[in-house]
Amino acid sequence: MSYGLLANQQKASEIRSGIKRSKWKLFRSICESRSSLGISDRALTVLDALLTFYPGDELCEDGNLIVFPSNAQLSLRARGMAPATLRRHLSMLVETGLILRKDSPNGKRYARRSSGGKLDDAFGFSLAPLLARAREIETMAAEIALSREQLKAAKERITLCRRDLAKLITFAVDEKISGDWEQAQTNLQCVLQAIPRVLTLDIAEPLLTKLSVLREEVVNQLKLNMKSPEMSANESQSERHIQDSKTNIISESEPVSKGLSTERAPEHTLANGTAIEEIDDQRDTRQKRPRLSSITTHKALPLPFVLQACTQINDYGPRGGIASWRDLITAAYVVRSTLDITPAVYERAAIVMGPENAATVLACMLERAEQITSAGGYLRDLTRRAEKGEFATAPMLMALMRGSRSKPETYPSTTSPRQGPTKTAWVC
Repeated sequence: MSYGLLANQQKASEIRSGIKRSKWKLFRSICESRSSLGISDRALTVLDALLTFYPGDELCEDGNLIVFPSNAQLSLRARGMAPATLRRHLSMLVETGLILRKDSPNGKRYARRSSGGKLDDAFGFSLAPLLARAREIETMAAEIALSREQLKAAKERITLCRRDLAKLITFAVDEKISGDWEQAQTNLQCVLQAIPRVLTLDIAEPLLTKLSVLREEVVNQLKLNMKSPEMSANESQSERHIQDSKTNIISESEPVSKGLSTERAPEHTLANGTAIEEIDDQRDTRQKRPRLSSITTHKALPLPFVLQACTQINDYGPRGGIASWRDLITAAYVVRSTLDITPAVYERAAIVMGPENAATVLACMLERAEQITSAGGYLRDLTRRAEKGEFATAPMLMALMRGSRSKPETYPSTTSPRQGPTKTAWVC
């Protein structure tokens, strides 16, 4: 006898009036909450065998909740469990308060019946605690089932987040997008190595939070490097029309053009506040270049005309086609990576020519990609010529239109000296 047994007996005597439960549904709830109840799977086998001796499917207050099988019959229904093992698990069920013993004077299990065959009294194991704790057991099982579903969902989110991070980092490395992707990969591996073989909800939620934060950092870094050219303009001018935008640019990878005339020097503001004569020193030390406060852009040609001359660009558009200038600009960013043009060179071209014209130039270059030895150098030269007013996209497109009907036009040399505007079909 113990305080626990006394408490279980008291609880078993407090069955609410009218309560009834399906014994097998209640048994499934007990199986669900087995770990919380502190019983083993073998003890559940014994409880299952005991329930088979109760007549009917429902446990109810009005019925006799005592079963009295012999050890031999109970062992058979418990899958041939050995008597010593059977006694041990019966004691476990009693200690956890799922059943109660009702001993007879001689310690045997039996029932006393009236002359009419009615059951007057029985000695054996009482199932009353199951009915008394039915609501508690069902609540416990529901909480465990909910935790299991939450853990399953957390594992799925961890898998998806881990997969997304791996793909995003691989994409960034393959596309040579600027960023500390090696550190991002290291951070990802550190989080993954912290995942134990047996994952619990308490461990899964912090891990998911770390992965989500890491994914957000990677996505934000990609957005910063893959945003549209007009969004890279000066923040104070970002809501103006792209044709009228006046932006500043800092490039650490491109030398400052020597073609800028001294008459335009007042329009330039050095990033570090030095004089214009220090440009050559900045080129050697790779410091910030002058910011252009005002650059005249050219009006873009009609989009249908561009698409008619440059057919290959359609394959790079969103959803496999181009329906607007925004689609063309988006496709140009993909082509930029394909042609191995650095982001700084393309952004410079977008500021000087305008995003639409810069995208048009890349579409034209894509048509003649096999004839270009250095796409980045060629675009850089066209940008310098556009600054001087010596370049426009219309002749480029016209050359492509003529080339589609005859032999393709060749690109003009970007290294030969020029005395003035070139008369080739590609440059005006």
